[in-house]
Amino acid sequence: MKNKFFVWQHKTRVLCMAMASLSGLLAGQQKTVAQNRGSNNDAPHLEQRGKARQLIVDGKPFLILGGELHNSSATSAAYLNPLLPRLDSAHLNTVLAAITWELMEPQEGHYDFSLVDNVLTNARKNNLKVCLLWFGTWKNSFSHYAPAWVKEDYKRFPRMHIKGGYAVESITPLSTAAMEADSKAFAALMKHVKEVDAQHTVILIQVENEVGLLGDSRDRGPLAEKAWQQQVPADLIAYLQKNKDHLLPETQKLWAANGNLTKGTWNQVFGNSPQAEEAFMAWNYSRYINTVAAAGKAAYALPMFVNTWIVQPEDKGPGDYPSGGPQAQSHDIWRAGGSAIDILAPDVYLNNFEDIADLYSRNNNHLFVPESKSDNNGAANAFLLIGKYHAIGYSPFGIDRLSASGPMSQAFDVLQQLSSEILDAQSKGTITAVSLNAKKPEQTLEMNGYKLDIKIRTNRTGSESHNVGYGIVISKGPNEFIVAGADIQINFYPLTPGPVYVGYSVLDEGKYVDGKWVPGRRLNGDDIMLDYHTAQEAAAKRTGSVVRTGDNPQILKLKLYRFE
Repeated sequence: MKNKFFVWQHKTRVLCMAMASLSGLLAGQQKTVAQNRGSNNDAPHLEQRGKARQLIVDGKPFLILGGELHNSSATSAAYLNPLLPRLDSAHLNTVLAAITWELMEPQEGHYDFSLVDNVLTNARKNNLKVCLLWFGTWKNSFSHYAPAWVKEDYKRFPRMHIKGGYAVESITPLSTAAMEADSKAFAALMKHVKEVDAQHTVILIQVENEVGLLGDSRDRGPLAEKAWQQQVPADLIAYLQKNKDHLLPETQKLWAANGNLTKGTWNQVFGNSPQAEEAFMAWNYSRYINTVAAAGKAAYALPMFVNTWIVQPEDKGPGDYPSGGPQAQSHDIWRAGGSAIDILAPDVYLNNFEDIADLYSRNNNHLFVPESKSDNNGAANAFLLIGKYHAIGYSPFGIDRLSASGPMSQAFDVLQQLSSEILDAQSKGTITAVSLNAKKPEQTLEMNGYKLDIKIRTNRTGSESHNVGYGIVISKGPNEFIVAGADIQINFYPLTPGPVYVGYSVLDEGKYVDGKWVPGRRLNGDDIMLDYHTAQEAAAKRTGSVVRTGDNPQILKLKLYRFE
């Protein structure tokens, strides 16, 4: 009996030790999972913070003050490396650089990441974050950056055809073989970035570039003709039904034209118009690029966007601009087909920037502009986009020769100083912005209990003129504001009961140094007086004084008081 007891005791001890070991193993696995989850959360990502969806880098909101290099600048280390120090000195914090499929996979299945590594290494040396632009199957509609082994095998990777039976140098988005090859290469790129970029230098990814078909409203090759005759995919119909009360007006009109059918071919459901054919192309492009993006995210889930060659004033219909791209009127189709795509981003070179921003901020689309101007209008665009639309950033194109003393660099200098204030105000909804020009020389806003009458800056005689004025206004508390910009002037009028006249108890210009406010001149007297017609101004409930910014962008802090 005693021996049996010792045997039982020994077995019990062994069992307990085994259970303890198993428990430790499970705990270790859970710790590993938690660590991996924490690591994933630490990667750059988009996150809703208060009233703004922001880009989070290393746990903090990040404002992209970027610049996109010319298309082929990153394809040569000797060409690229001397450029990057100039970008840092021009107050950029992010460089947008293309990685081309043809150079990364020169032979099928054999990858060369040396150019990727060069971009990352030299960006880090120059205090720059990186947005990689994947020039894969398409760039500006065409398949110019696909590898030679893809270009030359048009049987395996068929091209699109337009009216007249003509082939164009653009791979059809209905090619499964091309989609799989592009997805495999993009996933390899993202896997490599994850392995070599523990510093989180890469913060954002563009998938393809300005896609769509030029020359016709839809592809008329064999694969496309077959798909056009098939039923509209159930996924698209389900999206339209689920969101029928929130669809864009363009989508509602297109779907309603044939009676909001929930079954049928593309022709039966949407008709035979160029707009219906554009929707067909948008679906196929979005599904293709969504597959590529999803493959990349499976390797490393960074935020991803698709950029847009927007409709130009002279365009008469789809095909004049790239048909099927993520133009504003096609966003519902792209949302239905592109769940792995985070942002649909317009490339804007037109002067009606605010109108375009309005269009592209519909449908819960968050804004980022990867290509635009770098002149004085570009500076105004950046302030407007970041202040009014709470965008994650702005990026002019072709910044290889950007001047460190030019209007864009000066604007980025101020935005960089203000970035923490801007990001905080975006999340709180306490920021707005204006962009003024000859066609729109003034604008009225309301903020923090005041009406702000904002105009392009002038002088006392009205003889001074400026083509562009722009500014950001941030509310910092009762009667306190930050104003930043160039060539604007502001009159404040109270909107709440009490004394009707407004003066400035404090008005300082200054700078933010390492995130801390360093006041400069105290502005008063001639620096604030605009109109000495005291009786006339008093009758208009004004004092004759205004808040004014100079020719070069500057930062002002002010505190108002009211009197009677």
